[in-house]
Parts: sequence; C-alpha cells; structure tokens
Amino acid sequence: MTRTRRTDEGRGGLGSRLSNLAVALGCVLFLGGFAWGALLYQPYTVPTQSMTPTIGAGDRVLAERIDGSEVRRGDVVVFNEESWGDLPMVKRVVAVGGDRIACCDDQGRLTVNGEAIDEPYLPDGVKASDTGIPPTTVPKGRLFLLGDERSTSLDSSVHLDDAGKGSVPRDAVAARVDAVAWPLNGMLPRPTGFADLPGGLSEPGPLRLVVGAIGTGAVLILGGAAGGSFAKRGRRRPQGRRREPAGVR
Repeated sequence: MTRTRRTDEGRGGLGSRLSNLAVALGCVLFLGGFAWGALLYQPYTVPTQSMTPTIGAGDRVLAERIDGSEVRRGDVVVFNEESWGDLPMVKRVVAVGGDRIACCDDQGRLTVNGEAIDEPYLPDGVKASDTGIPPTTVPKGRLFLLGDERSTSLDSSVHLDDAGKGSVPRDAVAARVDAVAWPLNGMLPRPTGFADLPGGLSEPGPLRLVVGAIGTGAVLILGGAAGGSFAKRGRRRPQGRRREPAGVR
C-alpha cells in the first residue's frame, strides 16, 4: 500500500470519527434541549381576544413554570381563579400587593403609586381603561391583572366589588408567558413602563438558551451525518480494470 493511500485512509478515518462525535454531541443538545424545555415550560392556548394585540385568540404560548412569589409588575401570567371561571386565564400584572392603582390620568394612562405607566403594547389612542378604575389599594399577597384588550377583557377592573378588590392571590399563578410559539411571534416585548417601580422587571426565562440548544443540536446532527457520508466515500478504493491472465506460450 502506498503512503498516499495510507494517508487518504487515515484522513477518512479521522473525518468519520469527527462526524460521529458531531452527531453524538448534536443528539445530546437536541434531546437535552427538548427535555429541559419540557421541564421548565408549559404550552397554553389562549382562547379569547383579551390579550390582543400582544397575544391573539387561538395563539399558542410558552409559559415558564414559576412560583407566584416571583411575579412582578408587567408580567403576563397564566393563573386560575375559581371566582373568575373554571379555566386557566392569561392576563398582565399591573400592580402587586400594597400598590395603589387608579385610572386614568389626563393622558388616559394607569397610575401605580402615583406614577403614570406607559404601556406601548396597547393600541395607539386607546385609554388604559374604558370604564376607569377608582383609586384602589391592592391587598398584600395579591395581584391586580388586566388584559391588553381593555375594552372587552374580564379582568380585575370588572371584579372591583369582590372581597379582594379585583385582585387574585399570588399562589393562583401557574406560569409566566415568555413567548408566542404559534404563530411564530417570538418573545414578548419587555414591559418597560414598569421598570422604574420598586422591584423592577422580571428577568426573561431561559427559553432562548433552550431553543439555541435544540437548533445547535439539529445542525450538528445534520452536518455530522453529511460529513460521515463524505468520509465513507473518500475511503472507498477505486477498483482498477481487471486484465485477463496472459496465455501460456
């Protein structure tokens, strides 16, 4: 066997090993990303238009499983409140226990503890509440929630006469929505209007990392499989033409 042939076979073997390694690593990232996502996130279908234009009716969202104590102003959460209905609901937290909320100021905005809140996710020219919200102090350990479609949403503004002044307990929260998975609208915009209030905003969940792991894994699997195929072709020896043995003279 010539040195050139041995070198070619060695390169082919190295390429095959690298391809196998890429496929193995890709499988770990791909399957691990799915497992990680399934552990942290729960998909929900939003049945109504109460969160438009942020989330439309029938949209599929991904919500990170969290404890109610982690919720902050501006979060879009999935919660269950028996007095509001039997099914999970999706609304935006606009005030937490101890806050004094009211609507509207002379520009049609919510005020929380006297601070006007800019809500860019609301349609242009729409007031923060059609019916108004009288000054209300949210009881400790509870949350005041509104839909982004303020004119039709059955939210805290229509439950003000309840014992909790329209609020729900923190432990009613099951998850915080990070993204709209279908249609592919991606991550929810940050609710920057609440950023200057005490406690600030929630940090986004690890959804980008989960998607990145799955995507990288898929690329490695496909790339490794393609590389392995080329490596096998490179190791095949070209067969020369056979010659008939010379006759005996």
